[in-house]
Amino acid sequence: MSEAPWCEPTNGAPVAYETISLEVDDNIATLTLNRPDRLNAFTSKMMAEMIDAIDTTDADDDVRAVIITGAGRGFCAGADLSEGANTFDYDNRPGNADGIEPGGETDDLEMMRDGGGRLTLRLFESRKPLIAAINGPAVGVGVTMTLPMDIRMASTRAKIGFVFARRGIVPEACSSWFLTRVVGLSKALEWTFSGRVFDAEEALAGGLVRSVHEPDDLLPAAREIASEIARNTSAVSVAMTRHMMWKLLGADHPMEAHKIDSRAIRSLGQGADAKEGVVSFLEKRQAEFTMSAATDMPDFYPWWDEREFS
Repeated sequence: MSEAPWCEPTNGAPVAYETISLEVDDNIATLTLNRPDRLNAFTSKMMAEMIDAIDTTDADDDVRAVIITGAGRGFCAGADLSEGANTFDYDNRPGNADGIEPGGETDDLEMMRDGGGRLTLRLFESRKPLIAAINGPAVGVGVTMTLPMDIRMASTRAKIGFVFARRGIVPEACSSWFLTRVVGLSKALEWTFSGRVFDAEEALAGGLVRSVHEPDDLLPAAREIASEIARNTSAVSVAMTRHMMWKLLGADHPMEAHKIDSRAIRSLGQGADAKEGVVSFLEKRQAEFTMSAATDMPDFYPWWDEREFS
């Protein structure tokens, strides 16, 4: 986690980022993309701040779920195209806010890394459930950033597009891995081949979002789901479940899930939360879970291999 003072938790008060805001209330963090004058267009600064915000929520035991939404009438209009023709030319555009300077001493492989992918890889590793509340236009990275989020909900005003082929590039932010797992290969190819923008109802029919809401109802509906998680579940159980579901998507046999299930049940079964879960059920009362997703994960977590960009 960054040690910059504006990254420290502030007991529910907004954290002083430049391109996003982060607030915590009733165990729910709300991360808002906050460039409303540009429909929250994505920049390297936004990437760095979003990654830092997820570092912050992962480390904060008061946060049980994270809602990600946009300020104003847009969710995220995609990459900021203000650099014009050089927007996607990594070798010739100006230096990024994350410290990568073209022609500098930074490793060439690091310099070529896609910013959207850096973000989605960090979201993929989150220990807290992530809920996308897509309140308006979400195109390009504006929609691919939502794919590693666990639940996607949309406003009737949402417009969604995987527009990369219309910009002469390819799907980024690891979306060639995520999108097919979310909606299936055929639908993923239809949307990315055409690059067309479609409405929330088509996103719902295609399995991209779970529900569509009137604009004023979107955030309350997202908070209702987040509150259900926060009030009733063990943070460690949810974190483990999240990673088991995501990391086992590529397993070649259910035995791989059985191996992890068995280790997790044995480890968590010895913990305070498992005991509290059983006793509270028998005593017909609300459970009071105490274990931390930041510090009390099983000793075999993370069990997956480290990955490097090479």
